[in-house]
Amino acid sequence: MRSILLSTFTALVFLQWTLLGFAAEKPNIIFIMADDLGYGDLGCYGQQVIQTPRLDQMAEQGMRFTQFYAGCTVCAPSRSVLMTGQHTGHTYVRGNAGGEDSIIQSLRDEDVTVAEVLKSVGYHTGLVGKWGLGEVDQPGFPLRQGFDSFFGYLHQGHAHNYYPEFLYRNDQRVKLRNVVQRPEGKPPGFWGGSATKRVDYSHDLFANEALEFVRENAAEPFFLYLAFTIPHANNEAKRMVGNGAEVPSFGIYANRDWPDPDKGQAAMITRMDGDAGRLLDLLKELAIDENTLVFFTSDNGPHDESNHNLERFNPSGPLTGIKRSLTEGGVRVPMIARWPGKVKAGTVSEHVGYFADVLPTLKDLSGAQTEVATDGISFLPTLTGSGEQKEHEYLYWEFYEQGSRQSVRFGDWVAIRQPMFSGSVSLFNLNQDIAEQNDLAKQNPELVAKAVACMEQAHTPNQNWAPRGAPIKK
Repeated sequence: MRSILLSTFTALVFLQWTLLGFAAEKPNIIFIMADDLGYGDLGCYGQQVIQTPRLDQMAEQGMRFTQFYAGCTVCAPSRSVLMTGQHTGHTYVRGNAGGEDSIIQSLRDEDVTVAEVLKSVGYHTGLVGKWGLGEVDQPGFPLRQGFDSFFGYLHQGHAHNYYPEFLYRNDQRVKLRNVVQRPEGKPPGFWGGSATKRVDYSHDLFANEALEFVRENAAEPFFLYLAFTIPHANNEAKRMVGNGAEVPSFGIYANRDWPDPDKGQAAMITRMDGDAGRLLDLLKELAIDENTLVFFTSDNGPHDESNHNLERFNPSGPLTGIKRSLTEGGVRVPMIARWPGKVKAGTVSEHVGYFADVLPTLKDLSGAQTEVATDGISFLPTLTGSGEQKEHEYLYWEFYEQGSRQSVRFGDWVAIRQPMFSGSVSLFNLNQDIAEQNDLAKQNPELVAKAVACMEQAHTPNQNWAPRGAPIKK
C-alpha cells in the first residue's frame, strides 16, 4: 500500500511540475482562424478537389480534432464566444447586428478576453485580420480588450471587400490604393462594396503583417490572433458583378473548366493554405518552432454566398447544413493544433470541444491567474497527453436569424429546437447518424426533455438579442 501511495504521489508531483513547466516556458501562441471554411474544405478532412498541402502537413505534424465546434453559426457571436469563453446563452454579443446597431455587437469593458488573460502574464498580444466585436469609439475596440496592436477590419461589413479603400492600424485608417463602389441603401459606417480598381488585396496584407509580427516579437512570449477573411464571400460583389469570390489569381485552378466563382473559391482556400505554411516555415527559421503552439480553425460552417457550386467542393463533408444552420455542418469545424515535442504528431482526437474552451486552455497553458467566468473546459490534457481530461455535460448554441433556433449536444446526441424557446425539438444520434437524417425525438421523449432542460439552463436573457420579430424572453 505504501508503495502504491508513493507511486501515486510521485505521478501527481510529476504531472504538476510538467504543467508548471509548460506555464513557466510561456510558449508563443498563434491562433489562425479562417472565415466560413467548412469542415470538409481541407484535404486532411476529406476534401478531394481543393489543394491544401500545408494545412494537411500541419495536421500530420500535430493533432487533428474531429469533434470540435465553433461558437456559433455566424461570425460575430462565434468570435465573441472565442474571446470570452462564454457560449451564446451567456456571452454579450449573440448575433450579427448590422451597421445601424453596431454598438450591440461590441464587447463591454467588463468582458474579459483571451488577450487580456495572456497580457496579464507578460504576453505581447496582436490581432491581424477581422475583429467584428467593437469599433474605435466603442468599448469592444481591440486595444481596449487586451490587444497591444491591431491591423485589419473592425466591422464585418467592411470585411466583405477584399479590396477596400482602407484598413485600420490600431485606431488609424491606413489608405489603400483600391477604388470602391459602395452599394446604395447601406447604413452609415458600412464600408463593403465592390472595387472598381483593385491593387491591394487585404488577405495578402494580413499574411505579411502576421509574418512581421512574429519576427518583431520572436524574443518574447507572444499571442497572435490571425483572423483571416478567406474564404468569406464579398456579398456586394456577387450582386454587382456576379462573383463574390475575390482573389488576385485563380492559380492552379485557372485552366479548370469551372465558372469563375468556383475557381475563385478554390483559389482563396489554397492561397490561405500557402500563407499558413509560410508562417510555419518562419517559426523554424527563427528557431522558435518548438516553443510555439499553433491552432488552425474556422469561425463557422461554409457559406453559399459567392455564387459558387457547393456540390463541386462538398465543403461540409459528411455533415448536413452550412453557415446559419445549427446542424453539424453549420457549427462543426476543422481544428488542428501543432506544437512540436509537446503535441504528439499524427494524432487524431475525438475529444468534444468548442470555442469556449480556448480561453481556459490558454489560461492553464500560460499560468495566468485572472479570474474569469467561463463555460469552457481546458483541453490542455488532450493536447499534451498529460492529466485527466474533463468533459462537457453539454455544448450549447443560439441563433437569432431565420426564425431563430437553439441547439445542444450532450454525449452522442444533438437536439435542435426551432423556433428557439417554443418550437419543436429534433433529436439525432451523431454516433449512428452523423448526417442527421433520422429524427429520433418521438422515440426518446426522456432525451428530448433532458435537451430542453439544458437549453433552459443555458440561456440567460440579454436586452439586445431576441428572435427577430419576437419579444425578448424574460
